Amino acid sequence: MRSQIKTLLGPCWTVRLRCLARRKDLPRWGNLRRTKPFSNQFGFDRGTPVDRYYLHKFLEKNRAHITGDVLEIQLSGYTYRYGSNIRRAHTIDINPDFQPTYVCDLARSEDVLSDASYDCFLLPNTLQHLRDLEGCLRHALRVIKPGGVILASGAAFEPLISDGPDYWRLSAVGWTEVLQRVWAGCDVRVESHGNCLAAVAAMLGLALEELTPAELDVFDSQYPVLITIFCQKPSARAPL
Repeated sequence: MRSQIKTLLGPCWTVRLRCLARRKDLPRWGNLRRTKPFSNQFGFDRGTPVDRYYLHKFLEKNRAHITGDVLEIQLSGYTYRYGSNIRRAHTIDINPDFQPTYVCDLARSEDVLSDASYDCFLLPNTLQHLRDLEGCLRHALRVIKPGGVILASGAAFEPLISDGPDYWRLSAVGWTEVLQRVWAGCDVRVESHGNCLAAVAAMLGLALEELTPAELDVFDSQYPVLITIFCQKPSARAPL
């Protein structure tokens, strides 16, 4: 009898009635019921991408470490925006169009970047694009001075880029697993940021300005928008 009723009602009405019986909210889709996002440019054409809310707070929190000799992926924008007492602001990228200080693959940088050269290495929204992930991470640590810091982030629930490769979408637990292996002995702190609303907004290409800080600040580990990573290299041991 029950199966006959389900067949008669169809799957859509069966679910609606089940939700009503169990006092579960029904969705009010409005213009969210769509197969194309509001923006296919991550929200840049509307305002600021949602993930930047978490990235900027992460960099603000770690301002004190962005100092001295700083290396940044692609452009030095965050170095100057969040750094202080900058002695050298260098950049590295595999694409010469960005006119980086060093044009090379980070995973093959042993003949380009010297060991222990920088106090801070910024890799914002970079990790998911590194094909040889562990190779890049080892070299990132290599070029940092003892006591120096790497500040990095990786995308989670965000659209893929359309003009390049996007290899890795790991959870905070996944990144911790990788980094404990590659950066063994370092002070590594991995955090995820976001919630269901922020993730939906990011996927639809909405801007962070279309949400409130109170909404963005809610954390739900099941719906990470951005993963941030802090790594501090051990200080050099004093001679005995």
